[in-house]
Amino acid sequence: MRSTSRRGIRTTGGRTTRLTAVAVVGALALGLTACGDGDGDGKGGDASAAPDGATLKLPKLDGEELEVAAVWTGPEQENFKKVLAEFEKRTGAKVTFVPAQDPIINFLGSKIAGGAPPDVAMLPQVGAVKQAVDNKWAKPVGAAAKEQLAKNFAKGWRDLAAVGGEQYGVYFKAANKSLVWYNTTVFENAGAQEPKTWSEFLETVRTVYDSGVTPVSVGGADGWVLTDWFENVYLSQAGPEKYDRLAKHEIKWTDPSVKEALTTLGQLFGEEDYLAGGADGALQTEFPRSVEQTFTGGDQPKAGMVFEGDFVGVNIAQAKAEVGKDAKVFPFPAVGAEAPVVSGGDAAVLLKESEAGQALLTFLASPDAAEVWAKEGGFLSPNKNLDPSTYPNEVQRNIAKALVGAGDDFRFDLSDQAPQAFGGTPGKGMWKDLQDFLKSPKDVAGAQRKLEANAAKAYKG
Repeated sequence: MRSTSRRGIRTTGGRTTRLTAVAVVGALALGLTACGDGDGDGKGGDASAAPDGATLKLPKLDGEELEVAAVWTGPEQENFKKVLAEFEKRTGAKVTFVPAQDPIINFLGSKIAGGAPPDVAMLPQVGAVKQAVDNKWAKPVGAAAKEQLAKNFAKGWRDLAAVGGEQYGVYFKAANKSLVWYNTTVFENAGAQEPKTWSEFLETVRTVYDSGVTPVSVGGADGWVLTDWFENVYLSQAGPEKYDRLAKHEIKWTDPSVKEALTTLGQLFGEEDYLAGGADGALQTEFPRSVEQTFTGGDQPKAGMVFEGDFVGVNIAQAKAEVGKDAKVFPFPAVGAEAPVVSGGDAAVLLKESEAGQALLTFLASPDAAEVWAKEGGFLSPNKNLDPSTYPNEVQRNIAKALVGAGDDFRFDLSDQAPQAFGGTPGKGMWKDLQDFLKSPKDVAGAQRKLEANAAKAYKG
């Protein structure tokens, strides 16, 4: 499973932003453990009334067909199909979901070369959106979708899917990825407390270990999980300015700030007994399993905690556990002066110009579409006009309020800002280099050399 799920935004620096970051983290800390048509070349037609009191109107598209590609699998794919089904119901169009392989840009390249591109693709990286534009695959967003975007999204979210001042995408799904989920029974039995700082986190890890339960589950088979670990540590420890510069490769991965972050991360990764299955076991554990093994097994699960975003709630439910009761969550601990706030997003990009495709982008930019998935859980929307009461529990409501409340004070995570060859490809670049680091966490200098060599190659290309 991959997605927004794996990608990130973060608060920016400066005095005003620092206050906003504190407010966002504070909101999380208080709440988490509580329980369209185109630009004039369309066919026109009568607009269909939106049901159930919704205000959005869409054109009649009887007989029109669309293909939508995304890398989502499992519950994410099922819930997105419900969104597409609602679009079908309102317009009469027929929409087919196309399962895409990672990295999706390579998948799309093959489809386009074969003359059969999907109409719309859900792209999980800022770099992927830009690459689709640079390759002349992406079509600009139409007037109706732009109207919904202006109404429902902060400027920062709109800018993320714009290239050269032109809007090319609609961010539909987001994720707060600065969260650590824990098994409440394990914490109660161990007498463990929710930590606020990295040093307190390591103390909590030790407390859980002393109680007889392996403290942390890591889905190291999915390299994106490891990039998220690094990004949270680096953002909090090095600060937003260096984070920005590293994301642009304006400073090298051999920089002392990277050494410090890897050394800090090694305080956890270097303790084999603290990881479920040790490093070898973690590298064979995919993300969904890392969550499930934290919340199954009664009083003796394979781990007491797992790090990842709000979307973990879906996997917790699959483990027959209940968020707010069996599973609770705390913000990623502050390594430096402030706790990090990192999240991610998936943007809908049009690859084949059509009235139906533009209408789908318009729908995805509306609160109506977000509401369909939000009710199901495991979803976070950057749409500021989605009613928070739509989310199924107080935990998700507070996470959503914190994200939307950040306004424009965010950026996508470091790996998503990088070229895909470095920041978003299984078995290569940052993903592979951090998997190698998990195997040998004492070899910080070696990890830095690999990261810099691969980054230099990708950014140059």
